[in-house]
Amino acid sequence: MLFTPLTVALNQAQKRPSVQAFERFLGDVVKAPSKISSFTEAEAAYTLEIDVPGVSKEHLLIKIDEQIIRVESKPEAKRKYNLSFELPIAIDPSSSQAKLEDGVLNLVLTKKKPIDQVAVLHVL
Repeated sequence: MLFTPLTVALNQAQKRPSVQAFERFLGDVVKAPSKISSFTEAEAAYTLEIDVPGVSKEHLLIKIDEQIIRVESKPEAKRKYNLSFELPIAIDPSSSQAKLEDGVLNLVLTKKKPIDQVAVLHVL
C-alpha cells in the first residue's frame, strides 16, 4: 500500500494552531540531531567533524570496534545523540584522537596497519 499525504496550499496565517503544532512536531522528529559536516581521508587516518551542539565532553561516549564507530551521549546529558557508522578499514583506538570545541566533535581516526604477510623462504 502506498500512502501519499495531501497538502493544502495555505499560508502560515491561515493554518489552524493544531496543524502548526503537528508540523513543528514532525519537523523535530525528522531532523537529525547531529551530522557529519566534514570527512576526509589521508593515507594514515580519517578525519571527521560531527556537529553535536549542547553537549559537553563529559557527556559524550566514543566507541571504536574495529571499523564501527559509535558516538553517543550519556543518559544524563541534556541533549541525546546516537550516531554510528562503518569505515572500510579497522581503526586503531590507541592512536586516535577526539576533541570537542564549540559544539563540533573533531575525530582523527588512525587506520590500523595491515599485518604483513609471512615471508616464505625456499631451501636451496
